[in-house]
Amino acid sequence: MKPYVKLICICLVTLLFIAAKGDKTIKESSFSKSLVPGKFILEAEDGWWNWGMAPIYDKKGKLHVFMSTIPYKGRWVTDSKIVHFTADRPEGPYTFVDTTFSRNTASYHNPQVSKVGDTYVLVYLVKEKGTPRIAQQIGIATTKSLDEPWVESPYNPIIKASGKMDGANIIHASNPTFLVDEDGKYRIYYKSVTDKQKPKQFREMSLAMSDAIEGPYQNYEANPLISYADQGRDIEDPYAFYYKGMYYMIVEDRMDIKGLLEGNPTPINKLKMGGNRPGLIYKSKDGINWGRPEIGYNTNTHYFNRALARSERPSILWKDGKPEYLFLACHDKDPTAGYFLKIEGWNN
Repeated sequence: MKPYVKLICICLVTLLFIAAKGDKTIKESSFSKSLVPGKFILEAEDGWWNWGMAPIYDKKGKLHVFMSTIPYKGRWVTDSKIVHFTADRPEGPYTFVDTTFSRNTASYHNPQVSKVGDTYVLVYLVKEKGTPRIAQQIGIATTKSLDEPWVESPYNPIIKASGKMDGANIIHASNPTFLVDEDGKYRIYYKSVTDKQKPKQFREMSLAMSDAIEGPYQNYEANPLISYADQGRDIEDPYAFYYKGMYYMIVEDRMDIKGLLEGNPTPINKLKMGGNRPGLIYKSKDGINWGRPEIGYNTNTHYFNRALARSERPSILWKDGKPEYLFLACHDKDPTAGYFLKIEGWNN
């Protein structure tokens, strides 16, 4: 047998072996490949730190960003409030507009903003003071203009830290993301926690639905939709959207789910929690069955050659019905809220 023929045979056998064994690699998505480094933005005032940017354009093309701000001497679970900034472009400069939500008896945190027809929709985490840390719930508010006050739903909290799920008690509902589905119904995907796993509880992705924006919302009967609790791991910070006939969900891979699915997870005792690794993106035809993810975005080090820090809270800025920028909170020593990445040439 000639040498080159032998080499070809060896390569074919190797490929067949790999195919038979199954390639478990979590590949980088076309979405992730489209991301181009932008800029760190929204520096906090002295004594405060900013977190979780939710961007949207108004009818005139003005950029609005809603985010959490927390005093250094306080804690986000008791002292966070949602603030509002505007700019002419993502690079800034940004101008403070107002404190959108703040209350002495509660903490408002992790907003996500959308538009349905002529109505703007804001969903957020709300945590009443004096309740256990785990007892977080979800609120929703609407407005016809970003220059006018928001009106909270009479059904708030629209998703409560109560009820049943998967044969267990719901003890936590937070970090909501809102979309309109293919049937015109309203969906909120969110982070849920139950008392099923003890003593630890793991974050799972769940769904609540309504025929009206303001609610009431009903939990999907087969919740949770995405869970790794049985493997003792979880994911965080969902951002879901419906685009070109498909549902997508971008999440923070806080406990090396990528390694778990590839069959080589980082041991729990060596795992650094939080968004210190690439995020994941899931794709679904119905928004119920999500399957296996791909890499959704990389770390701050990948984009900016900085020391590794937690990149979390993914949120997309849309323009003319297309995703234009991905915003990410970044928990590093920089006083900014985080950074944005340009989405260029994404072919979904």
